[in-house]
Amino acid sequence: MTMAMKILGLFAAATIAYAAPTAVQAQDYPSRSVTVVVPFPAGGPSDVIARIVTEHMSRTLGQSLVIENVGGAGGTIGSGRVAAAAPDGYTLLAGSMGSHVAAPVLTPNVKYDWQDFAPIGPTAHSPAVIVARKDFPAKDLREFVAYLKAKGGAVKQAHGGIGASSHMACLLFTSAIGVTPTLVAYRGSVLGMNDMIGGHVDFLCEQSVSVSQQVKGGAVKAYGISAAQRLAALPDVPSAKEAGINYQMSIWAGIFAPKGTPQPIVAKLSAALDKALDDASVRKRIGDLGGAVPNKQERSPSAFAAYVKAEVERWAPILKAASGPAK
Repeated sequence: MTMAMKILGLFAAATIAYAAPTAVQAQDYPSRSVTVVVPFPAGGPSDVIARIVTEHMSRTLGQSLVIENVGGAGGTIGSGRVAAAAPDGYTLLAGSMGSHVAAPVLTPNVKYDWQDFAPIGPTAHSPAVIVARKDFPAKDLREFVAYLKAKGGAVKQAHGGIGASSHMACLLFTSAIGVTPTLVAYRGSVLGMNDMIGGHVDFLCEQSVSVSQQVKGGAVKAYGISAAQRLAALPDVPSAKEAGINYQMSIWAGIFAPKGTPQPIVAKLSAALDKALDDASVRKRIGDLGGAVPNKQERSPSAFAAYVKAEVERWAPILKAASGPAK
């Protein structure tokens, strides 16, 4: 045997030895419960969607996926924690458009960006709904816009933290109509919703999956949605387009692992998520809340990574231009 052949043999053996632990790790994964960090308080849109899909994923994977709510700073505290976690598949993030697109642009001193994660797959798309306290004087969206333009800073707008989807959604809406309300920040939009129901703030813009039940129950007044057409879940709420307002956006959510998570583990998690999104009961629960399940071709880790990259490139300049001073 020549020296070259010996070197090649040693290299091949080393490669197999290096790959074997990863393959065994992926085959045995998960051998214990998996923590899924939701970077917002319980009851918000990221939390609701995460609980629906991880319940099904737990059955597929044979281990519990345990939700842990780590709110604050527009989702950056929980997201940063996952970005810094061991890339072993046992700490995941229920991320969103807010945590991955808006927060890194709008929140000072964020220590991560979207490239610090291994995308697993998207979980849902949802338009934003403009909702206000039930005794707000405007009777429709046109009157609501006129009221905001007349009152300006006297109107209090709640949001779930700088960079959260609720902040981003209202930022684009108020920029489109040229008004600057008084912003009131919370550690999550669900807390802002509670204060709005109590009459302490006037309105907020949040994903339909989070507010549809309050709208249906009459706890809040809905003025419009950021979609071209009305939602089947909220048929009485007009689209902003119907009122002649250029306000369209779809807020997405998804599952991420820390960067460096072994590809076989990413693939296993992606397959479990894909199976959950094909389940009729999961699709119905998301649909009943006004959300939409991502199409099959959108769900692979590579497709989701490309989508997140495109979203960052699309929205970063818009957010920078629209943000101005924020509280």
